[in-house]
Amino acid sequence: MDRLIYTAMTGAKHVLEQQATTAHNLANATTTGFRAQLDSFRAVPVISDGLPTRAFVVDSTVGSDFTPGAIQQTGRDLDVAVQGKGWIALETEGGAEAYTRNGSLKLSENGVLQTQSGLNVMGEGGPISIPPDVTIAIAKDGTVSAIPKTGSASAVSVLGRIKLVNPPDASLVRGDDGYFRTKDGSAADADPNVTLVGDALEGSNVSVVEAMVSMISLGRQFEMQMKLLQNAENNATKASQLLSMS
Repeated sequence: MDRLIYTAMTGAKHVLEQQATTAHNLANATTTGFRAQLDSFRAVPVISDGLPTRAFVVDSTVGSDFTPGAIQQTGRDLDVAVQGKGWIALETEGGAEAYTRNGSLKLSENGVLQTQSGLNVMGEGGPISIPPDVTIAIAKDGTVSAIPKTGSASAVSVLGRIKLVNPPDASLVRGDDGYFRTKDGSAADADPNVTLVGDALEGSNVSVVEAMVSMISLGRQFEMQMKLLQNAENNATKASQLLSMS
């Protein structure tokens, strides 16, 4: 009975945690460039002085789903989508480097190219500054050019090149802020093979149907764990009655 209670209790606890992960993925089904989080259950034996007859049920985060999302045209000059594998490099508030697939960019008050959350987009030589009264054009290789709104339209000046990287998926970890970083904290090298699609954004790779089915399945698993706890309680009650009769 003790083994049953222990297994069912840990199972119910981690089913709720996995349900929270699924709900988080579902809530980000329309978030630009979002990568779904993947969880799985694993058994961990209980280490004690007795025999190893019990086991934890542990929910472990195995990583993220790096499948590309659908690309949608927006017609906005500062919207870019990474085509295929690759990431856009950002400068965090602490000066470290982070990576995102969300290419919805903007200009700060000082004319620096940033994400919508206010992080600077990394160029190959640092943050990219944009002069006033120009039209921005972002090429397929990440080159940012400025076209003057007045005067000769052929006077195009190159302002910098967005740093595009493609580190191995296994070396990336998601931070609490939603951005990815390398596990060792080092900056990834620029990859010339990564390309962008202009005037477009990449959608989330979360499948709403799969997330809903997963939530239903996890709900039934939780109910099963609760029934096991009820059975353990009934068994304990019956055992107590038999002992009192004897």
